[in-house]
Amino acid sequence: MKNYKKILLAAAASLAFGSSAFADTLKIGTEGAYPPFNLIDASGQAGGFDVEIAKALCAKMKTECEVVTSDWDGIIPALNAKKFDFIAASMSVTEERKQAVDFTDAYYTNKLQFIAPKASDFKTDKDSLKGKVIGAQRATIAGTWLEDNMDGVVDIKLYDTQENAYLDLASGRVDGVLADKFVNWEWLKSPAGKDFEFKGDPVFDNDKIAIAVRKGDPLREKLNTALKDIIADGTYKKINDKYFPFNIY
Repeated sequence: MKNYKKILLAAAASLAFGSSAFADTLKIGTEGAYPPFNLIDASGQAGGFDVEIAKALCAKMKTECEVVTSDWDGIIPALNAKKFDFIAASMSVTEERKQAVDFTDAYYTNKLQFIAPKASDFKTDKDSLKGKVIGAQRATIAGTWLEDNMDGVVDIKLYDTQENAYLDLASGRVDGVLADKFVNWEWLKSPAGKDFEFKGDPVFDNDKIAIAVRKGDPLREKLNTALKDIIADGTYKKINDKYFPFNIY
């Protein structure tokens, strides 16, 4: 999911060190707007790969859990304000985020890749991209990669949700979108994405995705143990296979 100095400054301001006390009921924080990883279904319930993995971890820890949704920009401050106990929202592990939260072991590995209209001559080298309008979700690895590598080359448009980036791509307001490969893969399967395709090779291919907890919270190790358990007993594979025809771990 999802270097972001504004987020981290806000997170630092609200940082609450210490334990979740490992309550009988744990609250899972997620965005609910990043299918297939986290979403709100037709019945209004939060679901998706992240949420199912988080619930499987709760089951291994023999604790009840409930899901709380949060805007992406405020999700780390909300964790540190104790609105939930851990974040399962396709969050990339970055050095800057490590200043505000602790991370578990990675529960999947992602890549960043461009998508654009099938009919477009869209090459991903800097010379070819010069002057194009490229969209990405704000406060994500994709948005930061564009700012770090394409500032002054392309016109970068950042969106509050991934869905809004796709809406502008579908309507022709941006030339392409950079996002997590697996999220792009899901959108390309949809009716809205049928006229679009991946362009070029992934520009970043070792994006580790993990669960975030408050600094110093022993819940981290409990989650790591539970993650090992669901991988060993096949629960992880069952959830993976529900969403993807390939292994994302």
